[in-house]
Amino acid sequence: MSSPNYSPHASTNGDILAMPSKLRSLMLAQKPDIKINLASRKKVFSTLDTIEGTVTITAPEDIQFDSVEIEFLGTSRTFVERVTTAASVSGRSEAFHQFLKLVQPGLQECYPENSILKAGETYDFPFVFVVPQQLLPRVCQHKVHNPTVRDAHLQLPPTFGDREQAKACDMPDDMAPEMASVRYGIFARVSRVKWSEGEMCRFSLGSRARRLRIVPAVQEQPPLDAGGEESEYTMRREKTIRKGMLKGKLGSLVMEAAQPQSLRLGSNVNLDCNGVTTMATVMLRFDPLDENAAPPRLNSLATKLKVATFFASTARQQLPSKQASLQDISQGMHTEQLNISSRCVANVEWKKCDPTKPATIERRDSACSTTQLTVGVTPEPSESYKGKSYYTARVLVPITLPTNKTFAPTFHSCLISRVYQLKLELTTSGIGPSMDLKVPIQISAEGTPIEGLLRRNSGGESGEDTDVEGEDISDFFHTRTIRAPSEGFVGRSRIGSQAPINEAPPGYTAFAPPRHLSVGDFPPRHDSV
Repeated sequence: MSSPNYSPHASTNGDILAMPSKLRSLMLAQKPDIKINLASRKKVFSTLDTIEGTVTITAPEDIQFDSVEIEFLGTSRTFVERVTTAASVSGRSEAFHQFLKLVQPGLQECYPENSILKAGETYDFPFVFVVPQQLLPRVCQHKVHNPTVRDAHLQLPPTFGDREQAKACDMPDDMAPEMASVRYGIFARVSRVKWSEGEMCRFSLGSRARRLRIVPAVQEQPPLDAGGEESEYTMRREKTIRKGMLKGKLGSLVMEAAQPQSLRLGSNVNLDCNGVTTMATVMLRFDPLDENAAPPRLNSLATKLKVATFFASTARQQLPSKQASLQDISQGMHTEQLNISSRCVANVEWKKCDPTKPATIERRDSACSTTQLTVGVTPEPSESYKGKSYYTARVLVPITLPTNKTFAPTFHSCLISRVYQLKLELTTSGIGPSMDLKVPIQISAEGTPIEGLLRRNSGGESGEDTDVEGEDISDFFHTRTIRAPSEGFVGRSRIGSQAPINEAPPGYTAFAPPRHLSVGDFPPRHDSV
């Protein structure tokens, strides 16, 4: 059972001086030295990986304490800036979500006699956590449009937007905006309980946090149904080919592509992207107006990867979209485009097809099929097709992730989503603009191999020490000033004092007035996950 969420320390010196003498001496006492030592040198942990180590506490003087807590936490934080003509809805809306909390049991067995840390002595408190396969249902209790969204929200999101942890592990940029972050860490705290004016107060005698990088195993999901006029994706494109600027038409060129198989990160997830590749297939069809007209000569095919991050300050009820982020002031979107390759396709051969003969269909795994196109199937005729002979061609496009970026697997959480889009731009010798397709693509992750799970990799403390001591522990969650919302919008907000303690869905704040609020070191207390 979790204890109530008490403020671990007074926010100002004036508050400390106003305390009773016993509490003031407790607050001003020297803090114990706390270190978190990991048994593994791994930089990245995945699903079912064991995270074990020891919390070492050394007291500079005799310290009476009531509890030692070691927790494995996962949190997400977002904020959305909106400027509108109505002043009442302008400003910043923020949200905080503690979606994971594992508590190390049995630490009382390691307590010294009379719960007193002797001056100069060192005390060891071991911990063992296992990265779960998914989250508990109570983590996502808001309304959703369909069970698929709920299932997606209950998957463990990867570490995202934690720049300090990435710097400590020498990781490239993961292209996450400042407005969204997902963080994991081991937290250790020594605390004391005191009664003041009839109320129980829990004070932090010392605390430390150690950030962790978690990239869970992510399976490839079924291809998206990317049809419809309002879709962000373009799976088919038609273009009229002309003989010259002021000359007549030669025919119509059709370009189609299906969602390729996912880019799959290996067991060394996010350490590098060497060898992470997949293959996209572009199907072409040329319907000539004249039987003697030859298909156009292809020039080049450029490939780009669009990285899109969606974030919201309210629980998202469906999968995100660009249109929804523009219409809803509580949602935001950040995109970045990477050049993948540009290759000459002039040598691609056209095949002339007789309309009286059925087209050859290549079979492929049903799990890879889409509602738009099956690879190997001749594209549907263009609007100008007259039933005559036509030409087809197929272009294979290798897709390889750049190695100068860190790629988070595709994920959807209550507040944050990361999706990817493949842009294929084809130029031809015909007069007119180039043709481009926008195709969805996923990034999945294998996680740790089974043999790695059966063998614990123990090699002493990791070389990258990302501990945070004392008051700085709040930076793990509070990288910016939080403004207090009006009471009507508090609900289950992180900073709402009346929020239910035994629930763990996201906390959402409404558009906040410009009044500032100081926040304690640790996130709100919930039951163990």
